[in-house]
Amino acid sequence: MALSQTLNFTRAAEECNITQPAFTRAIKALEEELGGELIRREGKLSHLTDLGHRMLPLLRQCYDSAITAKALASSLKVGAAATLMLGISSSVDLSMLVPALMEMFRHFPGLQLKLRRGKSEEIAELLKSGEVDLAICDELHGWERLERWPMLTESYDLVVGVDHPLTRRNAEKLDLQVVRRERFLVHRDCELQPDQLDRSGISFDTAHKIDCVRDLEAMLAAHFGVAILPESSMRTGRTRHIALTELGLRRTIALHGVVGRPRGREAGALLNLVRATDWCAVLAKVSSYQPGGGDQVV
Repeated sequence: MALSQTLNFTRAAEECNITQPAFTRAIKALEEELGGELIRREGKLSHLTDLGHRMLPLLRQCYDSAITAKALASSLKVGAAATLMLGISSSVDLSMLVPALMEMFRHFPGLQLKLRRGKSEEIAELLKSGEVDLAICDELHGWERLERWPMLTESYDLVVGVDHPLTRRNAEKLDLQVVRRERFLVHRDCELQPDQLDRSGISFDTAHKIDCVRDLEAMLAAHFGVAILPESSMRTGRTRHIALTELGLRRTIALHGVVGRPRGREAGALLNLVRATDWCAVLAKVSSYQPGGGDQVV
């Protein structure tokens, strides 16, 4: 790693706290083991070979895994409190995960939970950089080291204040023409992309932009506008979901990890709990909540 950054044997040896001859022998031994040169020495113009460029990501993975394993072993040796770093998309309702988290704390009473929120793309970056152990968000693609376990697929609904005029309409007669005339409210972490709404003729260009979920709920309740949110989101006493089958928007939420990255027993336990959960039943329970009846799911 040091040599790939400095491209200088002397400076790289200093960073590794060994002599330059010992460092050179180590690189030579690695090249012999891999069957080719990793760096081409041309005076001050030394550079990585094609093999060096190809091997660098793999060697970095090995290095990161070794550092993580060493840190985990050290923390267990000194009896440090276990930490579970979990990244969850802002559009995922935490109430759906509470039963699994409660079971985690029952088995690991001293567990420290570090919860990070953001858009799915932001959570993906946290997972890649190792800042979270596991990520729960819209299903991710495009990185070969990702492993994913789909949890549930849900639709997007129209969400309004509980006494909004649209709630008095028959949902089957609520077409997109009516919805287009409404003012929209959009949270900053909204996962919907403009091209997903183009075919429906819906635009967020003039929508009210809101940073806080509580503010979004308050503005919905006060009829400042309507929102398009996942089926499981914002099931509160002040809002009402209206199914919009004509909209045809759906998403899949998945649990994500990184192939080859060491995983602590706490992360492994949560992974097993999530995979064993009947998420269709969880979604059905959340979606069946209506204001004034049954237990509130918030």
